[in-house]
Amino acid sequence: MYKLALVISLCTFSALNSYSQEKIDRHLTEKLKELTAPFHGEVGIYVENLTRGKVAILNADTIFPTASMIKIPIMCGVFNKIELGDLAYNQKLIYKDSLLYPGEDILGSFKDGSEIYLNKVQMLSITTSDNTASLWLQTLAGGDSINSWLQSNGFAKTRLNSKIVARKLFRERYGWGQTTPREMANLLTRISKGEVISREASERMYRNLSHIYWDEEALSQIPPYIQTASKQGAVDQSRSEVVFVNAPHSKYVFCIITKNQKDTSWTSDNEGFKLIRDLSSLLWNYFEPKSTWKPTTKINKFSY
Repeated sequence: MYKLALVISLCTFSALNSYSQEKIDRHLTEKLKELTAPFHGEVGIYVENLTRGKVAILNADTIFPTASMIKIPIMCGVFNKIELGDLAYNQKLIYKDSLLYPGEDILGSFKDGSEIYLNKVQMLSITTSDNTASLWLQTLAGGDSINSWLQSNGFAKTRLNSKIVARKLFRERYGWGQTTPREMANLLTRISKGEVISREASERMYRNLSHIYWDEEALSQIPPYIQTASKQGAVDQSRSEVVFVNAPHSKYVFCIITKNQKDTSWTSDNEGFKLIRDLSSLLWNYFEPKSTWKPTTKINKFSY
């Protein structure tokens, strides 16, 4: 027990020492504080401008619920199994009604016994955030294997909680998964750099993350002609999004997560959703001040 505590302490010290070397964008940090001050709940934000080498943080190392953002670590677990030869990206799977997670997911509308390829299940998990697809992939990759991969790759606080007996208490507190804004942003950044599993796996995962159906929050504040990769999450008391932006003058990544928010509504003006949009708008204009593009302000027939 003493040795384990010592190892954890040394890892924590190492991480804190590394963070102390960060170049803080203090002006942007103040803007984040101003933006979040009126929010009724807890907020964590991590922003990194990879071009300038500066970060802005707000509760960036606090643990928050992932909601559907956990589907990125699940995807990493699947691709790790593919790399090891335990799964194949183009292997044929058979859908069973027992896999159904009730909701409006596409995969859940399949008939029992229908054939579908693993790559399409993976696409649905990320692109449309299909819960039935994601839970199936979690089973294929193995929850413990996913968490082991996270641990061995330096993600000390990001974990999958669902369907793992030893993590029952964590699931009761955080739900499907847990993470910090810093770790989720760093995971997406490492995928963008080709550093996760392999260069080939990272490229395929990044392409999946660049074809997101749910684009009315953070992505709505970024010009549609700018290439991005992202994943969103939402449950009653938590809204979240992680986004990598290939802006013309600065590549940047950000992750925002809320918890214990008072507004649990599911309309577009939910306080959490609005905060995500406002943050994305702030960052786009901060890093691209000469941009003349403006998002549409009208709710119209093309909204979800």
